[in-house]
Amino acid sequence: MHFKWNYVPPTSEETKAANELGEKLNISPLLAQLLIRRDITTESAAKRFFRPQLADLINPFLMKDMDLAVDRLNDAMGRKERIMVYGDYDVDGCTAVALVYKFLQQFYSNIDYYIPDRYDEGYGVSKKGIDHAQETGVKLIIILDCGIKAIDEIAYAKSLGIDFIICDHHVPDEVMPPAVAILNPKRPDDSYPFKHLSGCGVGFKFMQAFAKNNSIPFSRLIPLLDFCAVSISADIVPVTDENRILAFHGLKQLNQNPSVGLKAIIDICNLNGRDISMSDIVFKIGPRINASGRMENGKESVDLLVEKDFASALRQAKHIDEYNEQRKDIDKQMTEEANQIVAKLESQKHHSSIVLYDENWKKGVIGIVASRLTEIYFRPTVVLTRDGEFATGSARSVTGFDVYSAIKSCRDLLVNFGGHTYAAGLTLRWDDIKKFRERFQKYVDLHIEPEQTEPILDIDAIIDFKDITKRLHADLKKFSPFGPGNSKPLFCTLGVYDYGTSKVVGREQEHIKLELVDSKSSNIVNGIAFGQSASARYIKSKRSFDIAYTLEDNVFKRNAMQLQIEDIRPTEEEEQEF
Repeated sequence: MHFKWNYVPPTSEETKAANELGEKLNISPLLAQLLIRRDITTESAAKRFFRPQLADLINPFLMKDMDLAVDRLNDAMGRKERIMVYGDYDVDGCTAVALVYKFLQQFYSNIDYYIPDRYDEGYGVSKKGIDHAQETGVKLIIILDCGIKAIDEIAYAKSLGIDFIICDHHVPDEVMPPAVAILNPKRPDDSYPFKHLSGCGVGFKFMQAFAKNNSIPFSRLIPLLDFCAVSISADIVPVTDENRILAFHGLKQLNQNPSVGLKAIIDICNLNGRDISMSDIVFKIGPRINASGRMENGKESVDLLVEKDFASALRQAKHIDEYNEQRKDIDKQMTEEANQIVAKLESQKHHSSIVLYDENWKKGVIGIVASRLTEIYFRPTVVLTRDGEFATGSARSVTGFDVYSAIKSCRDLLVNFGGHTYAAGLTLRWDDIKKFRERFQKYVDLHIEPEQTEPILDIDAIIDFKDITKRLHADLKKFSPFGPGNSKPLFCTLGVYDYGTSKVVGREQEHIKLELVDSKSSNIVNGIAFGQSASARYIKSKRSFDIAYTLEDNVFKRNAMQLQIEDIRPTEEEEQEF
């Protein structure tokens, strides 16, 4: 994949502001420039950024219906009603259910949790789930990370005398379900100051309000923040404002004293003794929690997350790890099949989107396949599989394009849909797929900008190897946690050379392990370029090239760092020969 490099040199005003901010904070102009690029321009904003405080969390009662939700929960407990905590089967839903259930269970015993079966019940509120609630005497359902569109299902529950409190973060429709309370910062009539909470984050705000109302000290909520960090990472919500506070303190909890279930997952991921980052959650912890919902039933993940005995948790974590291995095999096979279909579909070559369907694909992994195809082809992608007379699918998007709006534009063809800007789910009649593809692609063609269909690297700063010091590496770590809205700083160094010892590595010789020098210093800098072995021949030719990279810990050498190289391109005068 060839990236377009985007670097905007700082203006004279930005340079002046960076110098002033650097002096006030006693940091280098480079770090101050990185702050200003993140719209952090004052000393107080910088202090809040580097030291997020739990005291700065927003008052939960600013969220619409929060008082109604807390009153209904208090009434249920006062009347000793049976309560069910119900959630989606993905990481966000499972962590949300675990958080709310674990917190309330400390004060109330007549409570249970429920995760619908992806294959038997599908996404969101199911009639089967409501019937199970009625059979077990449930009077109140707290639903997390879904429910905002379940108008008929919640009306059905109401007819059976079951109330709902919805905690969701997906975009609502004009008409909302007849629930007692709907907690969703994306409601158009909600003035809550931060709109981008995860589903688990909305659940946390509910518990924060419940604790405040019942004079329960906030310290009782802190052990549950590790669930918030996991959900924020896995659900790819912006790591800014309130999410930054929750993620920062959640990671602290995850590293210092994780819940028993997460500790077991950390063990099987071989992350013990390491400083766990958001990236570790995205690539190691999250997929394992997701795997049980993708392969069997997400309830197994919640069972693990609420487990109190470590030996039992370790057994459950190993079982879920097996699901993850199966999921990886199926995912790889489906991605290969999807790639073959894309390669053959000449008609899609000139389209700015991809819509694929195959009735044999497994419902649980089509979201992963959609993500892979989006990464490979850099176009909004919908992947569908058959479910009886219906097609069910997942959509993923590229930077800056709202795939939810694209799907919503085809709503007259859809049985159901939901999601947010970068990820959505949908159901339609199998016979309507071709019509949907035409309409979806037409919408994308009209609304996507050409630059959104090519991968872009936004370079934060151009630096030389002499600037790469242990101090810089340590200071950059203070910018974490990283994620959307706060990407890891991306640097560029121009005119570098192979020291003579770089080599191709990996099982399939697909990566390059680099030892590099530049003309400004005698520093030899280590780097790794994943999946870029095609550039090895040029690198070994002793000609100069430019690199775009992030600074990372070297996992093989204690207290050492290395460059993780995102892209390699010839220095301009060498361009013709690359």
